[in-house]
Amino acid sequence: MRPRFQWQLATRRLELGPRTLVMGVVNVTPDSFSDGGEFLEKSKATEHALRLLEEGADIIDIGGESTRPGKKERVTPQMEADRVLPVIEAVRRASPQAIISVDTYRAATAKWCVDAGAEIVNDVSGLRWDAAMAPALAKMKCGVVLMHMRGRPEEWRNLPPLPNPTPLVKKELGEIAATALNAGVGIDRIVLDPGFGFGKSFDENYPLLAKFDELHALEFPLLSGTSRKSFIGRSLARNGEDASADARLIGSVAAAVASVMKGAHIVRVHDVKETVEAVRIADAIVGSG
Repeated sequence: MRPRFQWQLATRRLELGPRTLVMGVVNVTPDSFSDGGEFLEKSKATEHALRLLEEGADIIDIGGESTRPGKKERVTPQMEADRVLPVIEAVRRASPQAIISVDTYRAATAKWCVDAGAEIVNDVSGLRWDAAMAPALAKMKCGVVLMHMRGRPEEWRNLPPLPNPTPLVKKELGEIAATALNAGVGIDRIVLDPGFGFGKSFDENYPLLAKFDELHALEFPLLSGTSRKSFIGRSLARNGEDASADARLIGSVAAAVASVMKGAHIVRVHDVKETVEAVRIADAIVGSG
C-alpha cells in the first residue's frame, strides 16, 4: 500500500495515494528529445495540452527548455516565458479547472507562470541551478516537484559510474528536500523525483527503478518520469540501433506500470491515453494487495 499524502498546490489540495496521477508532458521547445519542435507554436501546444486532458491527464506539465544531452540552444528566462506563458493562459481559458505545472529551474519564470495560473513548479535541477528558486517557491505557495540530477547535461557522458545508484539518489533527494524546507517551503507542498535518465547511465536506471520503493523512507510523495527515456530505447534496440523516441510507447507504459507497482504516486508521461489505462490496472493490483 502506498503512503497517502495531501499535496497542497496554489489553490487546491490533491490526494496522493489512492490512485496514480498521470502528468502529461507538453514541450514548447524546438529541440526536445521526444517531440522537438512539434508543439513550438502556441496553438499546437494548446491543442496538444487539451487533448492530453481529454485522454485523462490529471496534470499538464508545460516546459520551454530542453534538458536533453548535447543541447545547443541557449534559452533566457524571457525566451522561456514567451514560450510557456501563452500556452498556460490559453489552457486556463479553455479549461479553467485544469491543473498546470511549469517545468522550469528559473525563479523568474516560475513566478511569472504561477501568477498566470500554474499551480505546480517542476524543477529538474532540484533547486541547484538558481539560488533564488527556493525562497521564491516559499513565497509563491505553490506545489513543487524537486528532481535529482547528477551534473549538467553536457557533463553526463563523463560522470563516473554508480554501482548502486539508489543510496546516492536517496541521500541527495533528502538534501534537496531539506534545502526547500529550510527556505520555508511547506512540507505538504513537496513531491520528489529520482530523475530517471538525468545523469544516470543505462545500467543505473533499472536498479534505481527496481528499488524505487526504498525512496519512501524519505516520507514524501514520489514522481516517476521514465517516459521515452534513452534506457528504454536501448532495451528495445534492434540490429544494434536503439529504438527511436516515438517507438518507445510500449516500453514506456511498462516502465510506468513498474513505477506504480513500486509505489509512485505520479507518473510523468508523453503517451497519456495508453498510460492512464495501464496504471488503472496497476492501481487495482496495488489496491488489492
